[in-house]
Amino acid sequence: MKRLTLRTAALRLLLAAGLPVLLATVWWFASAGSTDVYWPPLSTILETGREVWTTERIAADVVPSVTRLLLGYTGAAVLGVALGIVIGSFPRVRATTEPVLEFLRAVPPPVLVPVIMLFAGIGDTMKIVVIVSGCVWPVLLNTVEGVRAIDSVLSDTARSYGIEGRARLGHLVLRSASPQIFAGLRQALSIGVILMVISEMFAASNGLGFAIVQFQRSFAIPGMWSGILLLGLLGVLLALVFQTVERRALAWYHGLRRSRRAS
Repeated sequence: MKRLTLRTAALRLLLAAGLPVLLATVWWFASAGSTDVYWPPLSTILETGREVWTTERIAADVVPSVTRLLLGYTGAAVLGVALGIVIGSFPRVRATTEPVLEFLRAVPPPVLVPVIMLFAGIGDTMKIVVIVSGCVWPVLLNTVEGVRAIDSVLSDTARSYGIEGRARLGHLVLRSASPQIFAGLRQALSIGVILMVISEMFAASNGLGFAIVQFQRSFAIPGMWSGILLLGLLGVLLALVFQTVERRALAWYHGLRRSRRAS
């Protein structure tokens, strides 16, 4: 049984790493010997990245970017879940707020960057607010739908046993809606990375987005490509961390689905 588990884990790792390795190999040989300024060889990009992204550069640009992303993402998660529970629990509130929410959701967050700059300035607050303004919608809408989809039998049973207030919120509402909440959080994470970069391209003095734009403006094309690769690796790392947290938080849900499939 243990040997079978190890084989399964090894197969999953091989499948997960197979396509990236294949794409990197194709890129390596396709760009080898390239003299195009805008399409340097992958070997040159990697060598430049090793020289550019030193410990000092990572502390100056990558760490501030990740900090802003985590603050904005956490703020969007708290705000989206809190509002989603209220809107999803009360039909009248949902009917009242739905037109306004649909209007605000339709406005692309990058368009709001100049407006947010007028009120929040050009510092970290502006960048965090931009991330919150884009990440909150998938969390909010998925939470609303998750709360609305709570089994009426479970809801009536909890009410008949006098389970109200915090107990009902923690053991029924959040637990029942958690699969869809995590689906919204997963969507919000990718949106947050995009908005992190966009916000740092406007009146910034550090960050990954700022560094990539500076490389482009100074015609340091290999450095620009190395920043893009680093940004992609950061996204992969964040996705892996999120999958680990989601797998543990929703272990009961995945176990229930496996048992249903087996039956």
